[in-house]
Amino acid sequence: MPPTEVGGDWTTDHLLGGRLVLRQPSRGYRVAVDTVLLAAAVPARPGARVVELGAGVGGAALAVATRVPGVGVVAVEREPALARALAANAVANGLHHRVHAVVADVAALPLRAGGAEVVFTNPPYAAGGSAPLTALGRAARREGELDLGGWLRAAVALVRPGGDLVVVHRADRLGEILAALAPRSAWVLPLWPRAGVAAKRVLVRARVGRRGGVRLGAGLVLHDHEGHFTAQAEAVLRHAAELTWE
Repeated sequence: MPPTEVGGDWTTDHLLGGRLVLRQPSRGYRVAVDTVLLAAAVPARPGARVVELGAGVGGAALAVATRVPGVGVVAVEREPALARALAANAVANGLHHRVHAVVADVAALPLRAGGAEVVFTNPPYAAGGSAPLTALGRAARREGELDLGGWLRAAVALVRPGGDLVVVHRADRLGEILAALAPRSAWVLPLWPRAGVAAKRVLVRARVGRRGGVRLGAGLVLHDHEGHFTAQAEAVLRHAAELTWE
């Protein structure tokens, strides 16, 4: 059963071509394509220990654990109701031995600095603007105590030297992201809605402990001219393929 304090209806949805079953609120805070793309871009090795910040009901954390054998994920979520849903989703998918929910705010993380091989995150997208329909939606989508730069600095602090931070965010905030991550080397992958259309989202990967410039990849075109997912997008979204950075 879903946590009653969330309120409203809940739905049962499927990710990765049915490999994952996910219970989530019907409004306000829901897993989207960005979630699966973030998970596909995590460069984790089998057996690695990784951390997700702002994990929600576990879409990305569980997708990483599904794709990478033996990987262990600490999934940090501030809202207790969502963290409980995350834990229940881990059990439902047989991943509770490798995906562990931690209730914590990114502004006060109870995790050891420099202890993760990879940290991945989908920070709140909006500094202000119109409010989502629910309180949980506002908490997920709008910045609170930490702005985007503060969120990223908190994430970087968890990564061991030589490890990686992976972020999905709005393309129009790429400058802020790169400024917060400088002078570390970084890769940028635009996510094109379709060929010839400006990217609304980007994936960014920063190598902690290594200085360098910014490399811009070819990115991923999500839809063809008829509105269907491209073969490359289908491989990631439906078949749990890894999204490569080169």
